[in-house]
Amino acid sequence: MTVPTCFRHPDRETYISCQRCGRPICPECMRPASVGFQCPECVAEGRKSQRVGRTAFGGKVHARDTLVTVSLIAVNVVIFLVVTALGPAGDQLVLELSMLSGEVPLRGIGPDSGVAAGEFWRIITSSFVHTGFLHLLFNMVAIGFIGPNLERVLGRWRYLALFLLSCLTAGTAVYWLSPPAALTYGASGGVFGLLAAALVVYRKQGYDVSALLLLLGVNLFFTFSVPNISWQGHIGGLVGGLITAAALAYAPRRGRTALHSAAFVGLTVLCVALIAARSFMLS
Repeated sequence: MTVPTCFRHPDRETYISCQRCGRPICPECMRPASVGFQCPECVAEGRKSQRVGRTAFGGKVHARDTLVTVSLIAVNVVIFLVVTALGPAGDQLVLELSMLSGEVPLRGIGPDSGVAAGEFWRIITSSFVHTGFLHLLFNMVAIGFIGPNLERVLGRWRYLALFLLSCLTAGTAVYWLSPPAALTYGASGGVFGLLAAALVVYRKQGYDVSALLLLLGVNLFFTFSVPNISWQGHIGGLVGGLITAAALAYAPRRGRTALHSAAFVGLTVLCVALIAARSFMLS
């Protein structure tokens, strides 16, 4: 009588078979299944055939569904700590990353600096620098308060696209509407985008959004009543968040991934065109 051996380890006797393919498997190769055991190959094949869980708006369901929110906060905090540790060099770094049209040179910035001079990274990097602890604290608390639920509902990549597009529209608005020599920085544009998106998404889901409307009203009041706050960036981020969230929430289920991608690309192209037009005017 032939003694069965594990198909992966021929030197090991076994009388257990994979419940899926029927091949003999040793204890090392056994993978618990709903009934009996399966071999590693069948388990891997089964995972490939499993349908990926989706959120209500098409994003993938992840076990760690606040990864993007935590990462955004971490990036802002790390940049702030680096800037603080560098001292005067850190102040110069903030100047290099902040939003600046470039038409009028500022102290520490040459006449060929700014978005109009080709430093287009400032449109986005300005959303990740803060020169004061309270400014950083308020923005990070806001992201930590609004972000996790949005990330769970939208999924990681849609949520990240929402935040970055809000930063992009905020930077575009600042570029067009702020004085050419004004420095603008901070994640407030992205925060206003998240707040606007929460209003759209929760309203779509049928939730009461009166508390969010009150929060938005309070923030808009401070935006226009407190000096040295970039209302341009706040309103730009708010508009970007509304547009992006509307595309995410109201796209039909059939083909929604393609529609979401088209909306992201369309808004990006619009902002790029506006930035190019403004740069041409300032050149």
